[in-house]
Amino acid sequence: MEACGTAHHWAREVSKLGHTVRLMPPSYVKGYVKRSKNDAADAAAICEAVTRPSMRFVPIKSADQQALLMLHRTRDLLIRQRTQLINALRAHLAEFGLVAATGREGLAQLAAIITDEINREALPSAMKQALQALVDQLAALELQIGTLDRAIHAHHRANDMSCRLETVPGIGVIGATAIASTVTDPSDFKSGRDFAAWIGLVPRQHSTGGKERLGGISKQGDRYLRRLLVIGATVVVRHARQQPQKHPWIIRLLAKKPAKLVAVAVANKMARIAWAIMAKGGYYRAPELAAAA
Repeated sequence: MEACGTAHHWAREVSKLGHTVRLMPPSYVKGYVKRSKNDAADAAAICEAVTRPSMRFVPIKSADQQALLMLHRTRDLLIRQRTQLINALRAHLAEFGLVAATGREGLAQLAAIITDEINREALPSAMKQALQALVDQLAALELQIGTLDRAIHAHHRANDMSCRLETVPGIGVIGATAIASTVTDPSDFKSGRDFAAWIGLVPRQHSTGGKERLGGISKQGDRYLRRLLVIGATVVVRHARQQPQKHPWIIRLLAKKPAKLVAVAVANKMARIAWAIMAKGGYYRAPELAAAA
């Protein structure tokens, strides 16, 4: 079957009937569609694509894995909605010359302008009514995001693989639980390089005639995992600048490459380390500790 919406559910249901289910990415099947797209042409393309020895398949996720990923996706959606509300609140107040510093403290100052009765008197009544709705929505979102964070932390503490992944610098609780619930079987990847390429943290190639042409990262695979790893790598790069003696490799890269490019390189390395921990077990050990051992 093509790996589309509800595909994992139907794969589990069909497996219960004794069948062996293979899920294929639709982009890999599309190349075998001969002409116009219809159900018969799609079925013929699937039958032909599944016989290819080089075809790659999507591992079937369990219900628990999908449920944990729903926590992540819902939390990510609420955070984006919170950002939209904050931007709207700042923009509306700026129209009246009311601005504050970025961050939580500045947001608290703007919220106080709307909630405090003394400050509210200087605002038009229609404006107060509109902005109070935004402040109430922000408060409700903060509670909901906190509830989801606690649920994710509870799953993290109960999952041994997630706890081991958290030991990698730059991979926190959110990243560890996302990787553990996304990767069904680490042995599906031959090496950490394949895992990093699956996430899309490798250069896009457009090589021909023996000439290698490498562009930006391919951005294939799970964009949520890629974003978490790059954000975590950015923190590692910032820490390396503060304590260069602990990260000589990153410091050497920063001397000749832009910081964002170095962050992607660090994210690639984090992905390879994460695969090694999932496939071979154990915990992350810092290079100096590994040399001393």
